[in-house]
Amino acid sequence: MKRLGVFVCHCGINISSMVDVEDVAEYAKGLDGVEVSTDYKYMCSDVGATLIKDSIKEHDLGGVVVACCSPRMHEHTFRKVTQDGGVNAYNLEIANIREQCSWAHTDKVRATEKAKALVRAAATKALMNESLESSRTKVTQEALVVGGGIAGIQAALDIADMGFKVHLVEKETSIGGRMSQLDKTFPTLDCSSCILTPKMMEVANHPKVELLTYTEIVSVEGSIGNYRVKVKKKPRYVDVDRCTGCNDCALACRMKDRVEDDFNMKMWNRGAIYIPFPQAIPLKATVDPESCLMLRFGKCGDGPLCVDACEAGAIDFDQKEEEMEINVGSIVVATGYDLMDPESIYEYGYARSKDVITTLELERLISSSGPTRGKVVLPSSGERPESITFILCVGSRDETRCSWCCRVGCMTALKQMSLLREELGEGVEINICYTDIRSIGKGHEEFYRAIRGKNTNFFRGRPSEVREEGDHLRIDLFDTTTNKLFEIHTRMVVLVPAIVPRSDSEDLARTLNLSRSGDGFLLEAHPKLRPMDTFVNGVFIAGCCQGPKDISDSVSQASGAASRAAIILSQDELENDPLIAWVDPEICVGCGICIEICPYSARSLNEFTNIAEVDEALCTGCGSCIASCPSNASTHKNFTKQQIIQMVDNIL
Repeated sequence: MKRLGVFVCHCGINISSMVDVEDVAEYAKGLDGVEVSTDYKYMCSDVGATLIKDSIKEHDLGGVVVACCSPRMHEHTFRKVTQDGGVNAYNLEIANIREQCSWAHTDKVRATEKAKALVRAAATKALMNESLESSRTKVTQEALVVGGGIAGIQAALDIADMGFKVHLVEKETSIGGRMSQLDKTFPTLDCSSCILTPKMMEVANHPKVELLTYTEIVSVEGSIGNYRVKVKKKPRYVDVDRCTGCNDCALACRMKDRVEDDFNMKMWNRGAIYIPFPQAIPLKATVDPESCLMLRFGKCGDGPLCVDACEAGAIDFDQKEEEMEINVGSIVVATGYDLMDPESIYEYGYARSKDVITTLELERLISSSGPTRGKVVLPSSGERPESITFILCVGSRDETRCSWCCRVGCMTALKQMSLLREELGEGVEINICYTDIRSIGKGHEEFYRAIRGKNTNFFRGRPSEVREEGDHLRIDLFDTTTNKLFEIHTRMVVLVPAIVPRSDSEDLARTLNLSRSGDGFLLEAHPKLRPMDTFVNGVFIAGCCQGPKDISDSVSQASGAASRAAIILSQDELENDPLIAWVDPEICVGCGICIEICPYSARSLNEFTNIAEVDEALCTGCGSCIASCPSNASTHKNFTKQQIIQMVDNIL
């Protein structure tokens, strides 16, 4: 029989406050196969690791059981300790007596008994564990970055600067993301374009970066080190090699000023052929197939005016959609965010009044490249507003809509207030209706203190309703600081909406097999220890696809994700986790059910033997094939049905 060692962790007081750790360690000494059992305050510390390694050598152990926190936290740590001690790493078993025991109960006696049962089950399984060896696969030393906003740009540049080829995929016609729509950035009030455009130029001209704009991910197959990614490149109906970005075609278009401009938040119209903004990269025109007369009806008056206007002869209505496959070793997802639709909050009047706008719409009004060339005017009349009111936390920190803080709303409103003072002068009245002013980040609190000293009215409370009364808007608000009811008359209302996951994030998560948290953002593997990793090995996340962040945090996380991705790319080969499924050829009947159900395409049917086979590089050990196999031919290494039954019997 295999000789086991049981090591019980106090985890400070996380476990020992609700579990009698010494009693559990003493109890484990009487279990079958247990040669040594002891406890220590911090088993994951250097002293604890040394204790385990010394015990392995002293007692000639063949298996290790550690009763501690979740294996998600430290299983990899204890596997290395076990391996260093001379025992195969997969002869380690973790009994989770923190999350599943100490944290879940309030009765110490019963919690201790449950801890004993968990250790007993773990020891039973450890006796039946087999020594496993990892196989190795070669690494494709190229990376894919999904999303061309500031986070995606930073990640692509960092990976490329480390010497690896990067494929940067952006679904819009230009890179730049949300940051390209901003006029200034807080707290320094630096010009957004002045910061972003050089980065865009750098990534577009980097010899190690392949820029794929107007392109979407279709499918992802493979595993860490060897992903096969299919992408769909949509037709621009413009030859990018010939196009000079002169914009003559857009000026000549028959649909000029008739198509809503998404980049300018539909506050301005463009033509059916367009360049999204002056600093766009690539600076190439694109034909919108949904509004182009030629593409919709096959005819544009006496002939397309854009063709006549283009001296370079770049217009090509015969272009077709292209599909291509990219082979990469790691993937960074930086797809950004959406803003909550304010129409869903009826009482704020966004759908009823043109003069109720969002902060991003105001950003375009303030911008010198925006629809009004930097002049802030009322959308309804074109007049200069003499009073403007900001309403913060529109949908944010609201249990019925978005329970989370958008993290940038307060600072955005303060920044825009400062810019409005410059544009409209001291005569304009500015009101800010807030829940709490949150100034998270370096220099943010100092910025807030400087702004609040200016001629601005701060009201702590949420308006009940925004109503139109003649040529102005009326807001009723109860201020919780003064305990007074205020009636505010204003010409323009600026809503600060919640940051929400992109509308296509669910489809992308399904394509990449990524998990999402309850709020819909992509889920990290661990919020403290693996904030850039996902549960899919080799796939990392950065920026607001994970949750609300400002620019500096997005850039920092992008660099972190790039470093994590480069760790994989820097290796010639990777070890495959041996804890995967396998097939008993004596039992398999070749029905093919496991092949259809495998979410990772890790199964195939041998055409000669008619027996299912497992691709060790692709299999993640999820267990779908095992649950679906009608002949019980599929099982999981070191997690067999016999082991499960024995564990259940021992617990009961």
